Amino acid sequence: MGIFYFVSVWVHLLAAIVWIGGMVFLAAVLVPALRRNEYSFLSASLIQWTGRRFRWVGWLCLVALVLTGFVNLSYRGIGWHALASGELWQTSFGRVLGAKLILLAAILSLSIFHDFVIGPRAANVLREKLQSNEARTLRRQASWIGRINLLLAVAVVALGTMLLRGTPW
Repeated sequence: MGIFYFVSVWVHLLAAIVWIGGMVFLAAVLVPALRRNEYSFLSASLIQWTGRRFRWVGWLCLVALVLTGFVNLSYRGIGWHALASGELWQTSFGRVLGAKLILLAAILSLSIFHDFVIGPRAANVLREKLQSNEARTLRRQASWIGRINLLLAVAVVALGTMLLRGTPW
C-alpha cells in the first residue's frame, strides 16, 4: 500500500467518523438536552448556532468523502472507464458500490434540502414565532431529515465495509 493511498483511506475514515459522530452528537445529546425545560430559553439560538457551525464541518467531510472515495476506487483499479462500463455493475462489488452511490446521492440531496432550505427557514420562524405551529412543523421536518440522513450514513458505512470485506451473503 502506497503512502498516498494510506492517507486517502485515513482521510476517508476520519471524515466519516467526524461527520457521523457529529450527527449522533446532535441527535443523541444536544437536541434532547435542549428539550429540557431549564434549557428552553437557549434552545432556538443554540440549535441555530450549532447547525450553522456543523454545516461547514459536515460539508467539508462530505466533500472529503467523495474525493477520497474516488481516489480509493482508483487505487483498487476502478477508474472512470470502469464506472461507465456495464461490466462493473454486474459484479457483487459493483452492485454494492452502486447501492452506496445511490445512498450517497440521497444523502447529498437531503443535506442540501436540510441545510439550505428547511434549516434557514426554521431558524427564521423560530426567531420570530418560537411557539407557532409553523415553527414546530419546520423543526420536526428538519429533525426527521437529520435522522434519515444519519440512518443512510450508517448504511453507507455498512456498504463500505462490504466493499472491503465482501458481502455477508
